Amino acid sequence: MAAPVSRVLSSSQLAMLAQHGEERTAGVGETLFEIGDETYPFIAIIDGEVAVTDSAGHEIVRHGAASFLGEMNLLSGQTVFLTAVVTEPTRYIAVDREVLRLLLFEDGSLSDLLLSAFVQRRELLQRREGVGIEIVGPRESGETRRLVEFARRMRLPHSWLVPEEDSHATALLEHLETTELPLVRLPGGGELRRPTNGELSRALGIGLELGGREEVDLLVVGGGPAGLGAAVYGASEGLDTLVIESTVLGGQAGASRRIENYLGFPAGISGTELASRAVTQARKFGARTATGYRARSLEAVAERHVITLEEGNEVTARALLLATGAEYRRLPVADLDLYEGISVFYAAGPPEAQLCAAQRVGVIGGGNSAAQAAIWLARGGALVTLVHRRADLSETMSQYLIDELQRYGVAVRDRSEVGALHGESGRLESVTLTDGSRLALSFLFLFLGASPCTDWLGDVVARDSHGFILTGRDASAEGLLETSVPGVYAAGDVRAGSLKRCATAVGEGATVVRFVHEHLSPAAASHR
Repeated sequence: MAAPVSRVLSSSQLAMLAQHGEERTAGVGETLFEIGDETYPFIAIIDGEVAVTDSAGHEIVRHGAASFLGEMNLLSGQTVFLTAVVTEPTRYIAVDREVLRLLLFEDGSLSDLLLSAFVQRRELLQRREGVGIEIVGPRESGETRRLVEFARRMRLPHSWLVPEEDSHATALLEHLETTELPLVRLPGGGELRRPTNGELSRALGIGLELGGREEVDLLVVGGGPAGLGAAVYGASEGLDTLVIESTVLGGQAGASRRIENYLGFPAGISGTELASRAVTQARKFGARTATGYRARSLEAVAERHVITLEEGNEVTARALLLATGAEYRRLPVADLDLYEGISVFYAAGPPEAQLCAAQRVGVIGGGNSAAQAAIWLARGGALVTLVHRRADLSETMSQYLIDELQRYGVAVRDRSEVGALHGESGRLESVTLTDGSRLALSFLFLFLGASPCTDWLGDVVARDSHGFILTGRDASAEGLLETSVPGVYAAGDVRAGSLKRCATAVGEGATVVRFVHEHLSPAAASHR
């Protein structure tokens, strides 16, 4: 963890933090926080030295004068995964977590420094053994794989101990029944047996614990860019706003290592950092976020919409935004996540065409959407190869598009699948196909299909043949983003016809708030 050591605060930043925090001293051997703590303050070191260690006491990093302690759990409220021990007499500034949140909005340079450091530190912890939670269960267990995937998507430091391969794991399970597996061991002690995603989240202090019944002005189902955009604008404009998310706040965009074409970030920004900023901003305005809760059903009643969650909770809302997104099929190759958002994409438009001009590009898929993307990119000057696994494109693609592929010089590889990606720091250099051949490619576009997360809606709102939610004229609705049910809206990837862009999703979420105000105005007027 050498990189975070070089992150230091300027003298002016230390002075500003001193105005909002409390100066304290600590002697050698004193613990500033330890694994399992539920909260700790932001710590900026004036002089002295502090060592950060894992559960086995192994030192990870030392922080000296002008350095600071902490990682993503300082902002999220998650259980502490590390211990900080003073190694030299130390003077430091302790800033309350909620105060720090406000300072991140008021000081852009401080925000950039801390957020980027916190994100980097979390990424390093995820790759370190012996930090975070331990998930104990067999490889063939679907419940175990569910928890491992949840931990991965939540960016939780974790280890997976397989009983058949690890004697320590076998010993842990000696007195447990098969029905109690998998076992999750928590930082600092304690364990959960066969927990739901929500139970694990709340045991780690992640997100809000909902009451049996909640009533809000605006309920947002889905915590991706569209949902967070609505949360920021809804809460800032006085609406009692609640966001529920079944997995991790940030959605597909939050999982991207780098988003290169988001307005205002010319050097790009990681999905984790963008999502963290958005969540912090939403909470600043009073929006509440509850993770680990999955919607089970919707009952649309005049002026009141009731969402029942799988955990048994009920939320009644005067207006509802459906922003559950879509699950894009991913290539089953190693390290795909390292390239996503940098050189691997799931949509192609003007920004991507400009980025890929005069570059070697691969488009994966045999449907019309893959053909349209390949043609668009080729027209922009890219050298495009379309890779698909069938024997003949005509099985899945319209003939006019096949003709256009030939017209624009798109090379086609039949009966081919990608087996491996090659490159450094997320920059693709080539791919190996499953037949062993290698293609030099700088960018890859995946069009393997997507499934909207809408099965739980049944026939309450109108959807297209693929399950995407219809809005506006397509749903015979008055508002552009309104569904077939008045007061129920859809935004982002879950909406039929959406552009599948992070910035567009944020814009749609923000726009929904205007329609919500219009929908609620008669009721609001009667209360004034």
